[in-house]
Amino acid sequence: MCGRYSIYESMDHYLRQLALDLVVINGYDHEPIDRYNVAPSTRVEVIRQAEDGLHVDKVKWGWSPHWAKGKRLDPINARAETVTTGKFFKSLWPHARALAPANGWFEWLPDAQNPKRKQPYYITSADGAPLYFAALAEVHQTLEPDERDGFVIITAAADQGLIDIHDRKPLVLAPHLAREWLDPATSAQRAEAIVTAGCRPATDFRWHPVDKAVGNVRNQGAQLIRPIAKESRQGDLEF
Repeated sequence: MCGRYSIYESMDHYLRQLALDLVVINGYDHEPIDRYNVAPSTRVEVIRQAEDGLHVDKVKWGWSPHWAKGKRLDPINARAETVTTGKFFKSLWPHARALAPANGWFEWLPDAQNPKRKQPYYITSADGAPLYFAALAEVHQTLEPDERDGFVIITAAADQGLIDIHDRKPLVLAPHLAREWLDPATSAQRAEAIVTAGCRPATDFRWHPVDKAVGNVRNQGAQLIRPIAKESRQGDLEF
């Protein structure tokens, strides 16, 4: 999974689709979030469940354990194949489960004739419903942002047609599995099973080429996710 996604509806929209009968402690809003180009290291909404209810916090996308801080850029993703057993995410797994709500994500497809040229694609749900990325998050409730805070999105191997765009995809959970993922009562064994086999299949998504302007982190707006014509290998336009 490449490092960009969109989240532009209101938080009320994402929470209603989850249908959780819980008190929302903070972060609930009817205003559109309007983030069409979420980039690594920026702060964005994640959903967590605790004993007192649901928490919606703006958290930096990217995280490292304390012993790895400063050695490299904070990873933004965690591979499903190793996240439950690896040393790097040991302090987060399994208790720090969270959701990163989204509308879609971007991948860059290299040109077969010139790999340095890459065409961005936008991938979203086939039915227009919101997406819920399985995530792990460290969040400390303080008045100011805590340097330890951050989150990573779990990724899985791409399947079917999606593999033509990229070999990885976010671990997108259907609402019923997203609710189970958030629930603190869900066992580590069950959470691991969700990581292993819970990702929605490629048939649940649709994708199309978009303007290369999405490559600039400063660019925002709905135009970044609109379909565009793309050049074929022969130079003609395809739609």
